[in-house]
Order: sequence, then C-alpha cells, then structure tokens
Amino acid sequence: MRKIKLLILLVFLSTFFVSAQTDNGMMSMGEFRFPKKRQLIQVPGFDKYQPLKCDFHMHTIFSDGLVWPTIRVEEAWQEGLDVMAISDHIEYTPHKNDVVVDYNRAHEIAKGMAAEKNIILIKGNEITRNTPPGHFNAIFNGDAQEYIADRDNSLDKQAVMKAVDQKAFIFWNHPGWKVNSIDGSYEWIDLVDELFKENILGGIEVFNGFGFHKKALDWCVDNDLTVMGSTDMHNVVGYSYNFGEGAHRTMTLVFAKERTAASVREALEEGRTVAWSTKYIAGKEKWVSKLFYACVEVSPSFYEKTNKDNTTRYYEVKNNSDLFFEMELKAGKGTQKITLYPQSSQIISAPEGQKSLSYEVLTAFVRSDKNLMVELQLK
Repeated sequence: MRKIKLLILLVFLSTFFVSAQTDNGMMSMGEFRFPKKRQLIQVPGFDKYQPLKCDFHMHTIFSDGLVWPTIRVEEAWQEGLDVMAISDHIEYTPHKNDVVVDYNRAHEIAKGMAAEKNIILIKGNEITRNTPPGHFNAIFNGDAQEYIADRDNSLDKQAVMKAVDQKAFIFWNHPGWKVNSIDGSYEWIDLVDELFKENILGGIEVFNGFGFHKKALDWCVDNDLTVMGSTDMHNVVGYSYNFGEGAHRTMTLVFAKERTAASVREALEEGRTVAWSTKYIAGKEKWVSKLFYACVEVSPSFYEKTNKDNTTRYYEVKNNSDLFFEMELKAGKGTQKITLYPQSSQIISAPEGQKSLSYEVLTAFVRSDKNLMVELQLK
C-alpha cells in the first residue's frame, strides 16, 4: 500500500513539474468548444432498402444564402445527413457585387470537405422563374454556367430544358409559398402539366422548411411523382431549427439500395421517398406504411389483470426510430391514444380476446386530408 501511495505521489509531482515547465502564461479553455460530433439519426430500413437522410435544397453566399459552402457541409455532417445538394439560384444573385457569379462554384468548394466527411454531395441548382410557375430544383445536373438568367416568362420552359438536356432530376419547389400574395400561384398550371406529360417533372416539394404544401402531396400521389422534403435553408441551420427541443431539419428520407449517388438517383426516379419534418411525415401510402411498420413493434402481452368478469391484457409498443407517431384509436377496444416519442415505448391495454387495434397516425399524411391507418396486432 505504501509503494502504491508513493507511486501516485511521484506521478502527481511529475505532472505538476511538467505543467509548471510548459506554463507560458497562457491557459487553454478548449473544453468549452462545441464538441466535434455527428448526430446519428435512427431510422430503420426495410425490404433491403436503407433510408438515407437527404436535403437537396439549400443556399450559400453564391446566391442569396448567408454562409460559405463548407458551412453547409459541416452542418450536414453534424446533423446526421447522408446526402446533400447545394442548389443556389440561377436567376437571383444578390451578392454579385461582392462574390463572383459562378453557378458551379459552391459545389466545387464543398465537394472536397463532403468527401472527407463521408457526405454524398449531389450537384444542384435552383431554376428561379417568376411565380407562377415558380421555382424548380435541378439535381444531378451538369455545368450551369450557360443556364438562362433572364426571368422573362416566355423563357420558362427553355430555362428548365437547360437542366433536362443534362439529364437532371427536376422537382418543383414550394408551390404554395405565394398562395396568400399571388392569385392562381398554387395551381397545377399549364407549364407544370406540360413538364409532367413530357416526363420532365420528377417530383414536388411537399415539405419546404416549416411549410407543408398539402396540395402538392395530392399532386404527387395522383400523378405518381416523387415526394420531396427540404430545408431551403439560407441562414445557419441552427438559427432556425430548435435542436435543443428535439427538432430535426426538414429532409427527404430516400429508400436506397446502396449508400451511393447512383442509388439515390434510382430511388428518386422510382419514388421511394418520405418527406420528414420533426413530428410529421408525408408521402405515398405504400412507403409511409412500410416506414411505420419498420419503426414500431408490439410485444406479446406481458401482464393480465382480472376485474370481476373482465380480463385486461397489457402490451408494450416500441418506437425504434427518431420519428414521432401520434395515434388515435379507430377500431377495436383498447387504449384510445398513443404518443410514441422518438426512441421510446408506451404501455397499452386491451380486453382479453382483442386480436388487433386500428389506429390513425395523426402525424403521418398520405393525402392532404388523409392520415395513415395502421393495425397493431395483439398476441
């Protein structure tokens, strides 16, 4: 014991003397820095598909954003994204007196850091026409320097065709954003119909930042277009989203075969997506349903309680994801309401003999006026 105490004393003294010898009057307080860490977003896969967390719509100083391109990559890494696209405007560059206008430059600056951070960076630009028709995102596009910067409405289709000729994936951005200021702006207009019929329009933003464009969900469902969700971020993401209260940035969950750009493109073209914004998800019923059942499981009954002639069974419902499900009973006898917080479980009960309970998931939309219906099997 005496030897151990002596050893501890020697270690302490050696540490003290080394510290004293290297003290030049400057003490580092680096422990107060924000730790370099990546948030892991838990969303389970299904049917051999892996859910990739994607944001295909954001801006930098090279259009009307307020940050440098590498900041967008750092944010994406810290916030758990797998895939991102910087989609700076073509027709709108308010910082042109301070920053050289180059529609490709943000991608070029960001791609090195994205590779180092293991973020799949997709080339993108926003074709920014007057509303209507509004704005279109082109991702997987090529050199954008020859795109049309003139916002004359007679050039709308030509502007989009610049990206189409490069085999870009085109989606219509935030179609309802001017609904309160421009009459007729939130409609399935002739140009959109033309782009759709010519297989040019691939998807529509249903969630844009903090806005849910409900009609866009119906258009996607009715026309088999891909459901998209994006931040459309201009400022620092952390200035807008209340991460401290559990918020996630708005994003598209892409159900891909592999974690590659090619698999992302294939999934987008096949429409295997769900838009997600913290508490809410929206998409085609097939994919919203598969996502729900991948996340939620019900345990066998673990307890029975008999009261007079009635026996009640108890079950644990687990949410194995970072999604949020608020549910209301629609058929069967049992617990009326369930709130499944991220990575949590709840106890529900039902009379003996009840084989299943049907719930409406109030936070999961499959049409503008329809929520996902699910059935919990009781064993």
